[in-house]
Amino acid sequence: MPIYEYQCQSCGHVYEAIQKISDPALTDCPACNKPDLAKKISAAGFRLKGGGWYETDFKSGTKKNVAGDTASSTTSSGTCSGTCGKSA
Repeated sequence: MPIYEYQCQSCGHVYEAIQKISDPALTDCPACNKPDLAKKISAAGFRLKGGGWYETDFKSGTKKNVAGDTASSTTSSGTCSGTCGKSA
């Protein structure tokens, strides 16, 4: 379930709530009990990076590598300067 951030327009209290996508937005501030909560827009708190489970898990036989040999041939051909896939 996603984590949503709310901020009270009256007292400025910032609040995080774990909710289903289908749940209605919260309105009452837990700090001052006024109905002035506004949903904030923020970045996700995590980042999927690397070869991760989504590529290697839950597969059988020859379907282990989704990308096939094209990803390994691109990096081994010299087109990558050693920083491919790495964030600065």
